[in-house]
Amino acid sequence: MEIFETCSIINDHLTNRNDVSARAELIKLLDFHAQNEIAYSPLVNHLIRATGLYPYLQVETANWQDRFVYEAFKVDIGKGTATLHREQSSLLKKLLDGESIAVSAPTSFGKSFVIDAFIALKKPKNVVIIVPTIALTDETRRRIYKKFANTYKIITTTDVELSDQNIFIFPQERAVNYVNRIESIDILIIDEFYKASVRFDKERAPTLVKAMLELGRKAKQKYFLAPNISTLKENPFTEGMEFIPVNFSTVFTEKQDLYKTLNDIDSKSKKLIEILHAKKTKTLIYAGTYSNINYLSNLLEKEFNILEIDLLANFSAWLKLNYSDQYLLADLVHKGIGIHNGRLHRSLSQIQIKLFEEENGLETIISTSSIIEGINTSTENVVIWSNRNGNPLLNDFTYKNIIGRGGRMFKHFIGKIFIFEEPPVQEQTQLDIEFSDANIGSIDEVTFKKELTREQIVKIIAYKEEMSNLLGKDTWTRLSKEETFQSNASIIKDLATDMIEKPSTWNSLPLLNSFDVNKWDNILYKALNFSGGVGVQYRSFVSFIKILSENWVKSIPQILTRLKTHNIELDLFFELEKNATFKLTSLLSDINILQREIFKNKSIDISPFVSKLSHAFLPSVVFQLEEYGLPRVLAKRIHNAGYINFVDPNLTLHQAILMFDKIGKDQLKKNLPELHVFEEYILDYFYDGITIK
Repeated sequence: MEIFETCSIINDHLTNRNDVSARAELIKLLDFHAQNEIAYSPLVNHLIRATGLYPYLQVETANWQDRFVYEAFKVDIGKGTATLHREQSSLLKKLLDGESIAVSAPTSFGKSFVIDAFIALKKPKNVVIIVPTIALTDETRRRIYKKFANTYKIITTTDVELSDQNIFIFPQERAVNYVNRIESIDILIIDEFYKASVRFDKERAPTLVKAMLELGRKAKQKYFLAPNISTLKENPFTEGMEFIPVNFSTVFTEKQDLYKTLNDIDSKSKKLIEILHAKKTKTLIYAGTYSNINYLSNLLEKEFNILEIDLLANFSAWLKLNYSDQYLLADLVHKGIGIHNGRLHRSLSQIQIKLFEEENGLETIISTSSIIEGINTSTENVVIWSNRNGNPLLNDFTYKNIIGRGGRMFKHFIGKIFIFEEPPVQEQTQLDIEFSDANIGSIDEVTFKKELTREQIVKIIAYKEEMSNLLGKDTWTRLSKEETFQSNASIIKDLATDMIEKPSTWNSLPLLNSFDVNKWDNILYKALNFSGGVGVQYRSFVSFIKILSENWVKSIPQILTRLKTHNIELDLFFELEKNATFKLTSLLSDINILQREIFKNKSIDISPFVSKLSHAFLPSVVFQLEEYGLPRVLAKRIHNAGYINFVDPNLTLHQAILMFDKIGKDQLKKNLPELHVFEEYILDYFYDGITIK
């Protein structure tokens, strides 16, 4: 590459006000410098400043004007400073001026710096951050905790006592539980706010809409973030907010349209192996479907050799010991390959992402769309193996989101994208956020009459009348204000109708609190009829729940042995546990609310069973700590050694974290009986997320 000639081309782009092309050429030039270990000349530094990429300035070789800019755009981000690029600085200024903004920016934009700088500079009292997944909750918590835990209480779970200054980090399902507990919010931050549209997340959008609406009314300021949005349709949830589409990328994506020459599965497989062998680097393979994950897992397991890396060997051995000696993932990680999907235990997913970030850790991860929804990892190579997202084809929005994982500031200037199947047609994405029919049971038509259409108001009034006729007007009015139903409006109506018309069929409801699991069958079958499906036949699911009830007293291999008679293997175990702890728990919680009002029997309360099921029959704090990266098997060993009594019903998550801090990582490593060598690595990772350096 001729450096001066390239600089001239970049300057021409700037002269013609083509900033996007100028930045793209500059980033490729910076990659050339990095690959060849060339220091930046004053001319290169000048072009960096001209394109607004201030963090890339090389102060050692910059002139005084460029050094001045580098320092001028440096801000406190909590526990240190960072130089912001031009667009980050612009957004931060708007927030510090008290403006509410909705921003569409590329994945590589660096949005977390803006949030952290705002908290450090403005020092708000209550900050609410809503993220789309549990995995992203922990990632955000870890970043925020290290910077602000000395002055803020960091809250990620429900039923936590508030402090004078709080930072709440939740997925939307937990956020709605705090609507009545937070009096005032200084800033409401919603990451990936596009998921409030049913177009992008049909199942969870109504809950996010409700959280945006209810929490938004208490927020003095709002900051919403999303990628790849061209226009934002007028809606009540972003009313009064300025929409700012930002086309400012800090990396360059280099695409290879391999699908034009790859005609069958054999040619695709051969090319994938070739790419993975070509260079030792981090590679994300988007598989698209679970069947593709299985195919790719078996393909790579056969084609790659074991890596002589102790860390991976230890992880492999730990997986075989604590999950199954037949677990394919255990064989894959020994060869530097991980699997990421939405079914895995949370701690397993987090540990793999941590290993993916290690220089001598995992080199490749095979994933569904969970990796773009759940974490902010990035990589040099992205392989688009499939153009599907489950059954439907990928849309252009999701496709752009996936390829946006290629490249990372200061690590990979260029993200290399290998496209194995034809991509979707490019389109401009207009974001529509609207009330859906699933919201009609929780929205007051008087309060929000300006935001609702006439048809929606009619539906809400009709639904309110139906529920008032079923339960009584006063009862329904009180319930709709006091209780947070988790199922959609039609399921709530169907449940109430069935309880009123067939009360005797619910007589076995109290038996869910029985210690005799065989007494659970009838009422679980009854409840599951309202679930809409749980992934297997109801008989198998009920058997699974009964066996899962021994989750704390038996190991996962022991539970899997019992589940074999029901044809439930490890991958299905993960899926069913997730459906039990979230989907069925939500349904049973709503049943408990309704039966209390309809049957008027104060002695009936299945909340103890609901609570146990929501934690997979583990002690509640043990289940919560899996979100923090501490596997249940290790928590059980800590409990059995007498360090922390996890079965204490009064123990809270925050108390447990204080206990861990007091005990200390080194003491656990030294004295914990039967500590597996890989568990030392897990403890390092876990403690890194609960301590302040």
